[in-house]
Amino acid sequence: MNQSGRKILAINGGPHKSGVTASMLQIAVEECRRKGDEVTEINLYDMNIRYCLGCRCCLETRECVMRDDDIAELTKRVKACDMIILATPVYWANVPAAVKNLFDRLLGVSMEETDKFPKPRLEGKEYLVLCACNTPMPFAAWCGQSTGAKRAIVEYFKTSGMKKRGFIVKANTGVNKAISDRLAAKIRKRV
Repeated sequence: MNQSGRKILAINGGPHKSGVTASMLQIAVEECRRKGDEVTEINLYDMNIRYCLGCRCCLETRECVMRDDDIAELTKRVKACDMIILATPVYWANVPAAVKNLFDRLLGVSMEETDKFPKPRLEGKEYLVLCACNTPMPFAAWCGQSTGAKRAIVEYFKTSGMKKRGFIVKANTGVNKAISDRLAAKIRKRV
């Protein structure tokens, strides 16, 4: 994939516009723009996205049939992008409800159901995950906090057929909210 001129969808899955999650995402966004990429920024908490009803009609239509909210616009952006950068906090060893709901509402966009394994519908795209976790390392991993969220996120993107560029965790955010130069460099390198 060409490293410049890409269409990037940067999704803030955290509720705080100036928190650690948003700060990590901003580093990635700035680096993408520096490289000449076209970046669309989305804050899930600013969007009107109803909860999935589990009707599964989207598996046939390839997009959610509930079209009275912002999911249609988000679906269009997911389909058009080359890479998704998802920034999310960890809540109880998982993603926040807004991120989980996004995955639920993108079911038909992301995969086709077969009698064996799901068939991906977003192949050729890449993803990068930036994750903020309150628990310090190595306990964030040992106790399943960051690894629980990672499992849910990677499952969605893997099933969608997207290629992983990285999964970066900033742990111990309850005590240390600062983004170190080392972490910032790691984020820049992955975009």
